[in-house]
Amino acid sequence: MSDTAAGFVQVGLLLVALAVVYRPFGDYMARVFSSEKHLKAERGLYRLFRVNPDSEQRWPTYAAGVLGLSFVSIVLLYLLQRFQSVLPWNFGRGTISPAVAFNTAVSFVTNTNWQSYVPETTMGHFVQMTGLTVQNFLSAAVGLAVAIALIRGFIRSKSDRLGNFWVDLTRGIVRILLPMAFVFAIVMIALGVIESLKSGVAVTNPDGSKSTIALAPVASQESIKELGTNGGGILNANSAHPFENPTAWTNLIQLFLILVIPVSLTRTFGKLVGNTKQGYVLLSVMGALWTAMLAVTWLSETHSNGPAALAAGANMEGKEQRFGQSLTSIFANTTTGTSTGAVNGAHDSLSGLGGSGPLVNMLFGEISPGGVGTGLYGILVMAIIAMFLAGLMVGRTPEYLGKKLGKREVTCAAVAMLAMPTVMLLGSGIALMMPDTLSALTNDGAHGLSEVLYAYASTGNNNGSAFGGLTATSNWFQSSLSVAMALGRFIPIVAVLCLAGSLGAQRKVPETAGTLPTTGPLFGTMLTGTIVLVAALTFVPALALGPFAEALA
Repeated sequence: MSDTAAGFVQVGLLLVALAVVYRPFGDYMARVFSSEKHLKAERGLYRLFRVNPDSEQRWPTYAAGVLGLSFVSIVLLYLLQRFQSVLPWNFGRGTISPAVAFNTAVSFVTNTNWQSYVPETTMGHFVQMTGLTVQNFLSAAVGLAVAIALIRGFIRSKSDRLGNFWVDLTRGIVRILLPMAFVFAIVMIALGVIESLKSGVAVTNPDGSKSTIALAPVASQESIKELGTNGGGILNANSAHPFENPTAWTNLIQLFLILVIPVSLTRTFGKLVGNTKQGYVLLSVMGALWTAMLAVTWLSETHSNGPAALAAGANMEGKEQRFGQSLTSIFANTTTGTSTGAVNGAHDSLSGLGGSGPLVNMLFGEISPGGVGTGLYGILVMAIIAMFLAGLMVGRTPEYLGKKLGKREVTCAAVAMLAMPTVMLLGSGIALMMPDTLSALTNDGAHGLSEVLYAYASTGNNNGSAFGGLTATSNWFQSSLSVAMALGRFIPIVAVLCLAGSLGAQRKVPETAGTLPTTGPLFGTMLTGTIVLVAALTFVPALALGPFAEALA
């Protein structure tokens, strides 16, 4: 089968699988977060942590729960790494340095999973399993909980309550993430992904020399890594490693896991607001952006005009032979459109225009279809901005889903929308003025600028992938990228919860002849245009100096 045909088969199977589960899984998640019943295991957790599951919280209390849990998680994960030398299964790998430990703690708690270390030589299995893997569940469940809180803001009337953060967090883990991760870990083991508590296996090379191949409990990490749109690899090569992603079938399953919750959440949204067409419109916008950027990346990689690609007959630099150009392009497009950050090839080796595809995905705000929870509340923020612009054009107070969008609502949406561009552009600008940045770059010129832009776009968006040509191990990059991850995660969350509280406190207004319909192609087109326009006005100057200049060179 040709490379292009394999790509079309993979996309076709992926879309069929998502279509099959879209309705039942989306409806199931709607029932999970609307049910008044608590499972026995959940009640045990509530008693243990002294939570009243039948109480509800105002938005500041809900936000305090998110921030408090995240702060405690950062501290505990930092300490786990600092005390690794006395923990079991450390294999003599010793204590993690303060800068790396802090960067990693912030990274995994914020669902970024940026890794400035080599996992198989730095992290022991105990820290991987009790620290990093646990945060893969918690960070994904936090994003899911915030999205559900925002939905409640739309569906409730004259209420200052958004639900209970601890209940939403527990249900997301116990009823959704944990059972799915368990099942797919077994599936991956059956398909060749390894699961071992050994540090490695000694082998004899063809020339007679001895070496060690690293082993790890990969399958259990891999399933939640993709399902929770986390992305951090337990092995350094991530999903390009044959132990993490051995075949095209495991590649397909990983793509499915990355997309299944963000895609199905649009159905959950439609069910909870009482109009499934609302969810279909959001899904169509997400799908259009995903398809457009896939076309850019795929065509650029299969028609690269670089001298090495022309001489070799194909642009295979940085790609695995078992995946080729097409499957690498699909994976790169999907992980950067979903805040996952996992890679099955080297993004730094993509062509100039091909590399701009993943970067632009992040600059859209990673809403095609976005991460677990973050994609849904991100596109809803853009929907509010689009409705506000429409209201300005026709001279009336904008409304969305029966809620008026006044000064407070639009301000919250604007803060959530502008947090990432501010973090990314300021961080990149300051980094380019630092004297150590040039020595940290493998490439100069336009590609070097792209490496810096990509790093701050990735961390500010909580994606975690990287252009590997940037050596981000200095104290400056460890610290500044940690700040970018924290601000890029928590400013939008607080703004979204404030928005949810403001919406929930309103009385629903009935539709009138002047109400703009939000279930048809007009609104979908307007929302898509707003997303593209905001990204273009914000980032085109930087892109013109980086990936666009490289593509035209």
